[in-house]
Amino acid sequence: MALPSKPHLLLLLLLPPIVMLPSLSHQAQDPRVIDRIVRDSAFQSYHTKHHKTAIAYKLPLPSSLSAVAAETVRYRAGSLRRYGAAIKEFRVAPGVFVHPHIKRLIVVRQNLGNLSAIYNAYGNISGFQLVSPVLGLLFYNAAGLRNSSSKNLSELEILVARRPIAVDFSRVVGNLQRLRPLCAMFELDGNVSLSNQTASNKCLSRRQGHFALVIESAKSENSKVSEWKVVVVSVVAGAFVTVLLGLMVVAVASARRKRYQREEMERRAYEEEALQISMVGHVRAPTASVARTAPALENDYAPSSS
Repeated sequence: MALPSKPHLLLLLLLPPIVMLPSLSHQAQDPRVIDRIVRDSAFQSYHTKHHKTAIAYKLPLPSSLSAVAAETVRYRAGSLRRYGAAIKEFRVAPGVFVHPHIKRLIVVRQNLGNLSAIYNAYGNISGFQLVSPVLGLLFYNAAGLRNSSSKNLSELEILVARRPIAVDFSRVVGNLQRLRPLCAMFELDGNVSLSNQTASNKCLSRRQGHFALVIESAKSENSKVSEWKVVVVSVVAGAFVTVLLGLMVVAVASARRKRYQREEMERRAYEEEALQISMVGHVRAPTASVARTAPALENDYAPSSS
């Protein structure tokens, strides 16, 4: 078929694939969308060639999830409860019950690889950053292989009656002990919980979901340093103001004392000037100065002598 000669018609033919790309990219940024794509691939694989129980099969995923590695294993619910399971980094101890009661289930393991960064968008993990890939472990009802209803395709509820599920990150990370990472558990309802490691690069959980190792982000550490600086400056400023107030109090008291001493000296000087002090025996006593009145004649005539 010949291509349209008009340029704008050729542009219209090229637009649909260009418009579709952002949509695929947006889907790959939603963790729950990724879970559904991996789940559908797990169910589809058992319709083709993956039929054996307790055997892990690698799942083919679309190109938009090329960074994700996933495996699926089918178990009998009774066998999983009695013997537990080991799937790559995960160790499921005996004593795991599923609800509702079913005969068979499918367990899906994920390693999100470079797509793990999408979990940084969780609000509850602000102030932390991932230092490991996000690993996921999800349980599904194997009845979904025959019945595609939404109820059968959703995750099962699990009850860990004995030892918790162990997640060993040693295969996917190096030595992180100097960083002292925490275990982050991303639950299916969107909640995030943090806990300490039980051993080097190992975490424990009694729930299914996604797991990673995290450390406090540099921004959070800088914020703490800034807060520490503010506290130090506040303490120093408070101490300076206290010292300054103390000096002002001392200066005011000293000025008052000097004024009182000056007034006292002036008062004593005035009294000593008004009343002279003289000794009367062994006692000092103030005495007034003697002032004699000059005699004056009553008239200008002197008495005649006869």
